[in-house]
Amino acid sequence: MTKLFVQIPCLNEAATLPSVLKSIPKKIPGVEIEVLIIDDGSTDNTVAIAKKHGVKHFVIHKQWMGLARSFQDGVNYALAHGADIVVNTDGDNQYPQAKIPELIQPILDEQADIVVGDRQTQTIEHFSPFKKLMQAVGSKVVNIAADTELPDAASGFRAYSREALYRLTVITKFSYCMETIIQAGNKKISITSIPIQTNPKTRESRLFSSIWQHMFKSTAAIVRVYLMYKPYMLFMSLSVLLGLAGLIPFVRYLLLFIANQQGNNLQSLLLGAVLLTGSFLSLALGVLADLIRINRTLLEAQLEATRRQANRHPDSK
Repeated sequence: MTKLFVQIPCLNEAATLPSVLKSIPKKIPGVEIEVLIIDDGSTDNTVAIAKKHGVKHFVIHKQWMGLARSFQDGVNYALAHGADIVVNTDGDNQYPQAKIPELIQPILDEQADIVVGDRQTQTIEHFSPFKKLMQAVGSKVVNIAADTELPDAASGFRAYSREALYRLTVITKFSYCMETIIQAGNKKISITSIPIQTNPKTRESRLFSSIWQHMFKSTAAIVRVYLMYKPYMLFMSLSVLLGLAGLIPFVRYLLLFIANQQGNNLQSLLLGAVLLTGSFLSLALGVLADLIRINRTLLEAQLEATRRQANRHPDSK
């Protein structure tokens, strides 16, 4: 029997949580379903309502810790309690919980280790044209960084296999959505998506106060995670650009020298020397960053082994 944990990060979701809990499937053939509430410092009766609806599993933060930390704490709890699959949904009832059987099917069929619910953002009525554009651009950037082809990289309605969760570690504090895709893509964890339709909007997002803040934080998270796995791409590219720019004054001076027209080009030569120095420094930083990447990869492998040992599955030998 496959054990499924449906985890729901909550922050004052007393008004919408009953709808979420009622819409979670009660039976899926061959699957044992458990519901986990991650209460992220709620000041209302979110936990009491969850208990009233029969929820038995809780991770409770005494104060707000953020969505990324809530996701990771929920995953750790689910793995410790024998989860084979973890589905993440939201407490605001944005996602169609009735789609959970379809969401986990690629994992059950061993066709993927992560499945993302594609919200088909171009069809969401309450999304402005600008937000739809930014969602598309954001997904494109993430797909480039992760070498994936997901139409909706920002969707939080996802299913993860136990094997995928052993290998993923959330580091950013803003949101786990972009980070886990980039990590999975660079670690060659198989990812797919299924189309879904979101429920009517119940409230404004609490992750950000404006679309600009969301763009800034998302971009920072994407760049940070990308550099964790491919730092040499930035530093080597910078080294080449600075090197080529630094050679131009010297080549120009050489040509003028051959033509006996070199004149006073001291400032140009100094600029070239500075640019070439920057090129060599970028090269050195690239080598150091890649060595750090290798060391981090070894530490992640050790962390994965520790997780496997600590959360040994009952069927494993």
